[in-house]
Amino acid sequence: MCSKLLFQTTSQITFLARSGCIGQARKLFDEMPQRDTIAWNAMLSGYNQLGFHNEALSLFHHMRKTGVGPDHFSFTATLSSCAGACDLGNGIKIHTLMVVFGYQSSLPVNNALIDMYGKCLNPSSAVKAFEEINYPNGVSWCSLLFAHANSGQFNVAREVFDVMPKTVNIPGNMLIVGYAQCGEIEMCLDLFREMLENSCQPDQWTFSALVSACTESSEFSYGCMIHAFVIKSGWSSAVEARNSIFSFYAKLGCKADAMKLLEPMEILNLVSWNAIIDAYMKEGDTHKALTAFQRAPEKNLVSWTSMITGYATNGRGDEALSFFADMLRNYLRPDDFTFGAALHACSNLAVLGHGRMVHGSIIQYGFNGYAYVANGLVNMYAKCGDVDGSSRAFNEIYHKDLISWNAMLFAFGLHGKANQALQLYEDMVSYGVIPDKVTFLGLLMTCSHSGLIEKGRLYFESMLSLYGLPHGTDHVACMVDMLGRGGYLAEAKDLAIKYSKTVDSKTVSFEALLRACTTYRDVGMGECVGRALKSLEPQQEISYVLQSNLYCANGQWQEAEMVRKLMADQGLKKIPGCSWIEIRNEVIAFVAGSLSHPYMEELHRIIQFLEFEMRNPCFISFES
Repeated sequence: MCSKLLFQTTSQITFLARSGCIGQARKLFDEMPQRDTIAWNAMLSGYNQLGFHNEALSLFHHMRKTGVGPDHFSFTATLSSCAGACDLGNGIKIHTLMVVFGYQSSLPVNNALIDMYGKCLNPSSAVKAFEEINYPNGVSWCSLLFAHANSGQFNVAREVFDVMPKTVNIPGNMLIVGYAQCGEIEMCLDLFREMLENSCQPDQWTFSALVSACTESSEFSYGCMIHAFVIKSGWSSAVEARNSIFSFYAKLGCKADAMKLLEPMEILNLVSWNAIIDAYMKEGDTHKALTAFQRAPEKNLVSWTSMITGYATNGRGDEALSFFADMLRNYLRPDDFTFGAALHACSNLAVLGHGRMVHGSIIQYGFNGYAYVANGLVNMYAKCGDVDGSSRAFNEIYHKDLISWNAMLFAFGLHGKANQALQLYEDMVSYGVIPDKVTFLGLLMTCSHSGLIEKGRLYFESMLSLYGLPHGTDHVACMVDMLGRGGYLAEAKDLAIKYSKTVDSKTVSFEALLRACTTYRDVGMGECVGRALKSLEPQQEISYVLQSNLYCANGQWQEAEMVRKLMADQGLKKIPGCSWIEIRNEVIAFVAGSLSHPYMEELHRIIQFLEFEMRNPCFISFES
């Protein structure tokens, strides 16, 4: 292959990779009859820039097998991929290989090495790499500072900051970002004041970091103060500062203030468009979010993930999964947040086929061991009725967190597997995991549905006595429901009244108690509870419906009709019941009172046939 053709092909690979067409770039690369180090570096850089870090590492190992010697560009790109993937094991191997090839004196390679150790949370190795540099530059110092800040070693990071050359302008912003990520808003502001006192002029990146810190900590007053300082300092037209302020107002629910910032903005960058999409989705306006997505001149993973997350949280799971599929077709690599959003959509739809499709992609991209993604898998399989799938996903999690245990506990509880749920709790405690309020909610729900009243009482008491967790609305409601189901109506009523002054809402407990009164036909107590519910929430139909059901269960048809009439006079309507079933990856819904289903006649015939068989078992013949 002549040098001119080799150069042209390598240039085309670089162009395709920068355009996001990484699949086409790799196809062209694989078809090259011969490749030099520059061609390999072009492909490595393409993978790295688009976030395909594992593919970059695999390509580097393939490069070594073919006998092509890596240069400092190869090592820089590969170390960046190790940093992006947080792959310390491969990073150490590349470090060793770097020394073998004699690149330990290369400043760009050493800077990439410090960055890799910092992002892999190994600051001690980052310090050693820094100490081996004879003449560190600004990038070296900033990478070292980041290594300590990223690991939460703020005292050491501050020491590095104090001895850094004054010619380096970035470290103050970097330290503010580090403080912000850990929610240390006061430390951010103290450092900002110190920068001003030392005549260090803040720039748009400083203000962007400060506003982001206020956003993360939800400190509205501090955010407004920084916004005023931005305007006073003349940075209000800077895109990065404006984007951060827009995100601040949007996240804290000030949609009108956020949208006002867009009006004078002449230049919108990618971050601006992503913030707009996110704001519209949080407002529930999916149409405007889609319009903004389509208008954006360029899109990245954040843009796509915002759309998927927004559709999923707004109950439009089909559109969320459609966007997920389109994203994969555009050769964008999903991250753990993207998969989490897609799994949330599958959970809402309760379509197992779609969930398995997303699970396949998770395995393909190597995210099946990530706790955040695996927790979503546990929940998805449970919502789709596959508790065995939940259990398999749970067992594959490398490092289980509290959310993992809670998700599996709820999965067992929802499917009536009380023994497995309670045993899981014992295993969780034995592993040293401290339960939280969600854990006890799952335990009480399990005990309620399985009639384990004594167990439920013990968990309810131990929640406060052993772990110091106060009883919330849902915990009390679960206990009332459990006692009511078991026929302990007087105890359930006493519990509901006892906590009515301490929990946020007492209506949930009274609703559970009224249902129990219906089950056991206790009209006296039911009427009392029903009146209490009406006075608490007169515009809610649930109290009328439950009291009507109570009278019907007791054969008091006239009283039931009077309650229904009163409900109609108030202009209240009962939300019709709905059930659904998944057939061939499609959810078929049935709404009470609706006759619009296309197979309604066939369904009626089958129901009549089943009813006849149940009422006349003597006509059923069994084959041996």
